[in-house]
Amino acid sequence: MSLSSLLMPAISQRLLSRERLLARRASAERSRRQRGERHQLHYFHQVDDPYSALLAGQLLRLLARYDVDIIPHIVPPPTNAAAPERARLRDYSRTDAELLARRFALDDTRTLIPPDAQALQRATALLVGAAADGHFFELAGPLSAALWRGGATPAGDELNGPSGRAASESEVTSHLLASGTLRERWGHYLGATLYYGGEWYWGIDRLHHLERRLQQLGAARPGISDLMFAPGDDWQAPPQGLHPAPIDFFFSMRSPYSAIVAPRVFALGHCSGAPVRLRYVLPMVMRGLPVPRSKRAYIALDAAREAFVRGTPFGRLNDPVGRPTERGLALMPLAESLGRGEDYVLSFMHGVWAQGLDAGSDRGLRTIAQRAGLPWDQCRQALQDEAWRATAETNRQALFDLGLWGVPSFRVHDTAVWGQDRLWALQDALLAGTPTP
Repeated sequence: MSLSSLLMPAISQRLLSRERLLARRASAERSRRQRGERHQLHYFHQVDDPYSALLAGQLLRLLARYDVDIIPHIVPPPTNAAAPERARLRDYSRTDAELLARRFALDDTRTLIPPDAQALQRATALLVGAAADGHFFELAGPLSAALWRGGATPAGDELNGPSGRAASESEVTSHLLASGTLRERWGHYLGATLYYGGEWYWGIDRLHHLERRLQQLGAARPGISDLMFAPGDDWQAPPQGLHPAPIDFFFSMRSPYSAIVAPRVFALGHCSGAPVRLRYVLPMVMRGLPVPRSKRAYIALDAAREAFVRGTPFGRLNDPVGRPTERGLALMPLAESLGRGEDYVLSFMHGVWAQGLDAGSDRGLRTIAQRAGLPWDQCRQALQDEAWRATAETNRQALFDLGLWGVPSFRVHDTAVWGQDRLWALQDALLAGTPTP
């Protein structure tokens, strides 16, 4: 057992604890009060990003609900390292944004059509000009809706801001560079993000964390106690008219989001009667896809927040990258052959991501395996078998065929979604109940 494996659980438990998060929030609030500042949010908008288009349309509503100031920044797309499958990300983001718009009955729920280069250039210049002149929030929502409505440069006044001023090319270049640098310095890589008091919130999916924080600080306007986009509730009982179908669960042993969603996926399977098919893949970094440090840090902190909301133990982790993941996957065929696949996945995820067990050691993996009902003598034999690699590659190709590449991802009927925050889409698909031909 390495020194890092010994120290990592205690260090991660402290860094990802709810107590530390609340202490940092309290410290940020004390500093704000000492400076005599108002509550100040920073919004990072990516013009060619459909998630930014959705969030931009909600900023005036956010300002109406909370006594805050929002400072806008227009940012360039993420780097190749942060978005290694850029074409797939572009296509999936548009589909997923449409799904979100329908779920929350946002104003424009039609099909999103990618804007052309001329429209993007014009919109960027107008937004940079509006940000400089104090008209960003009046312009950002309507302009974003118009931009994604037709795929070409919108006609008439749709791309004209209240100030009527488009920033110059040099002004746009300077603004994008400064905004991108600020985003990187504060530790993020995406658009559609809000930053407040040392903490990041991505898209409308994470507004509930920010809203609860602002409400606890007393920044809500009178009568505001609900949430704009509350996280969906998991089924506690099967609804009438349900058409159970298999749930394909694409996951990685090294994915914190896979770890925190696994109990909920299996609970959904039990509740609905839908069998959960385990489609394990190698982690991105073990498939040659880079994961920048800022991305890893944000994902860990965000997973801890999301786990807390769902009451899922998380945070005392022992990163299973490399050999621990390979050893963990080597036992998957045995677990499934014994009918213990679910038990084993849950035991591994809880052990590695909540208890800090080292799956790279016999002691740690034995604990994980035996409590899932796997005989250790059979496990020792399974560790010598490399057959799991072919299955992992088959699952990876199936994931790519669905237009996805990251985990956790899911497929039910004709619905394929990515993210631990998309179980509501699986529930909707189970209710729809139209099997794929």
